[in-house]
This record gives sequence, structure tokens and C-alpha cells, in this order.
Amino acid sequence: MTGPKTGKSPLRMTRESAHATSRRVFLKLAAATASLAACTPTPSDRKKRVAVIGGGIVGTSIAYHLALQGAQVSLLERGKLAERASRGTFAWINATWAKQPKHYHELNQDGLRGWKRLQEDLKIPVRWGGSLEWFPSSERQSRLAEQIAEQVEWGEPAAMIGASALADLEPDVDFGDAETVAYSPNDGAVDPVLATHALARASTDYGAKIREDCEVTSATATDNGATILETTKGALEVDDYVLATGADTKAPLELAGLDLPQRSTPGVIVITKPMPRLLNRIIVAPGVHIHQRDDGRIILGEQDGAPDTVAHAERLRGRPNRFPSAAFAEQHASRILGIAHQFVPSILSAEIEDVFIGWRPLPIDGHPVLGRSPNAPNAYLAIMHSGVSLAPIVGELVAAEILTGTNATNLGAYRPDRQFESVRRY
Repeated sequence: MTGPKTGKSPLRMTRESAHATSRRVFLKLAAATASLAACTPTPSDRKKRVAVIGGGIVGTSIAYHLALQGAQVSLLERGKLAERASRGTFAWINATWAKQPKHYHELNQDGLRGWKRLQEDLKIPVRWGGSLEWFPSSERQSRLAEQIAEQVEWGEPAAMIGASALADLEPDVDFGDAETVAYSPNDGAVDPVLATHALARASTDYGAKIREDCEVTSATATDNGATILETTKGALEVDDYVLATGADTKAPLELAGLDLPQRSTPGVIVITKPMPRLLNRIIVAPGVHIHQRDDGRIILGEQDGAPDTVAHAERLRGRPNRFPSAAFAEQHASRILGIAHQFVPSILSAEIEDVFIGWRPLPIDGHPVLGRSPNAPNAYLAIMHSGVSLAPIVGELVAAEILTGTNATNLGAYRPDRQFESVRRY
């Protein structure tokens, strides 16, 4: 088998150019409209006041892009930045086979391009190199090959590759009996905590104010069309507010009057101390995800979720981010390392630095919720899975929609008032 071709066909280049042009036109129009609005006299001659509630990677991206485009931004986080969902994510940046249907795949492709812009503009380190994925059963492998073929039709430079190519790409990985593996060379990974803090710092460079340990308790409309947000650090009057509240199922209902159909699933993330280079790419093996950062730390995420036992369910009842004791954390880390050892034998020498329980925000159809609440017009929701992959493009488009009132066509499928259907893709 041969690896993926790197050349682009004229058809693909035309499709990509048209898609990129459409996005650029929207953002240029949004910027021009925002600039015009800024120059238009208002009773108070002030910038639009926007609060972003939630200091994870999505919230900080939105805050950064709002401030960049001229808004008066307050970022409100009830705890610390990147303390919950963003800390507990595997942080795989991808537009692979699971990103269905095509419009969602294209949005994730925009997200990958957005990360390359942020990498250049804000010097956020992203480790590119692609991902390698396979399944244990021949039936599932056959379906994976079909899904990869579809990705190629959609413009993704993916391929099923064989043993000789795999040995060159990942000499320290044991692929077992897998005859072929899906290779998605566009994929990358990022340190989500580092990226969140970088976005937050950049937002303050453009005037954003960050308030940590600041919980929003209520939102009340005023007679002049604004909203008063009551917080644990006092009241704040804003023109609009964004809910980037992740896996918090109560916030959309309490602050935007919308009961979103969500499920939030836990996953254990294990971080090792720095090690010599073992992995060049993201490994998506049966039962475990693995990648290694530039600093040498290896990140492991369980593929199948937490063990389905009564005792474990009881421990997770209050949605904790930590296990009740170091012994429990070590037990789960050892379990995940044991799975990883099948594929990366040298990983057994790893020393564990951290074990974290991440709770993924996941609308039941697996797609983000992006748009104004039909029940609270000043409230804009940005609740999403694929938060890491999509953070850059969502930040750009949400900021443009809020500041201009113009709707981005490529967000039309993700509005809060859509019909939700339960789909389990992840």
C-alpha cells in the first residue's frame, strides 16, 4: 500500500478555494459592518458590551475574537481558566471520519485552518503530523476503509496505509495484527490549558477584562434592551452575553431560558511526566488514544469511557474532576497505561504526573449549539463537542455574528431551535 498523495487536484483546489472565499467574504463583511457600527454615533458613543460566560478554550477564543473586532469584553469564569472540560480533553485537532455529515466535516476543516492561524498569530504550539487509527475487528476495519474513502471525496488527504509505511511513521508503535491503518495527515494536537491561557492573555491585549471565581447567578432584561448579569462579584450590565459553559447543563436553562438536550460523558485523561520521544503522531488504538507533546509529556485518553459499575457510577455522581483518593487515581492510570502498553511497549516506564476526569459537553446529536436563544435574545449559546477542533473558527464566526447581526451560513445547521435527534457517534 502507498501513503496518501500530497498533491491537490484542480477540482479539490476549486472547492477549497470557494469554501475559503465564502468564509473570507463573511468575515470581511462582518469586520466592515463592525467598523461602521463603531464609527456610528450612539447615545453613549461606546463599544458593544459583551460578556462571555465560561473560561475554557471555546470561551477564551470567543472573547479574543470579540475583543480583536472591537467589543468591550468581560470574560466571566466561575472557577479558574481551563479548569474543567478544557483541562480534561485529549485535545485532538481533527476532521476525520466521525465528523458527519459533510457540513460538520467542513466546519472542522475550517477549525484546523483556524489553528494554523492562531499558531502563527499567537505563537500557540500545535504538534502536527496526523493521526493513525484502527479497530480490532475485520468488519469494523472494512467500514473504516469506506469512511476514509468518503473523507478523500470530501477533500481530506486521508488513506489506508500498510505495515511498511507504518514502520517508517511510528517505529516504536506495535500495530499488532492490523494489516492497514487509517492515516489522516492533517490532524494535530495542542495543550488545551496552555492554549486557553494564551487566548485569554491575547484578549486582554485588546482590552478584555477577565474575572475568575466569578459565577453568574442570574440574567435579567432591562427596559433599555440590555441585560443585567448578577454575579458573585457584583452586577454587570451588558448588551449581549455568550454561554460557553461546556458540560454545565443548568446554565442554558437558567441564563438563556433554554433546556438543551445534552448528555455529558466522563473520560479519564492521564498525563505523564516528560519522556524521550516515543510518538510522532496521534495514535487512536483499540481502547486508548495516545499522543506526545513537544515537551515530552504523553497524553492518554480512554476510548470506551469509564467502567460501567455501580461503585464507579456512585463516585461520578457529583461530576467530580478528581478521584476521591490518590490510590483510585493511580488505579485508573495503571489500567489505561496497561492498555497503551499493548501498542507502545516503552510506555510502561512512564511516571504519572496527573490524572483528571473530563466531562465532555455533548448535545445529543453530537453537534455544537451555536446561536441566539429564542427565549432570551441577548443570550448567545456556544455549547459544543469538538470544542478543541472548532475553537478558532467558532471564535471568529460567533464574534462576527454578535457584532454585526449577520448570520454565517455555515452555522445554520447548529442553531439552538433546531430539532435534536439522538445520535451516538462518539
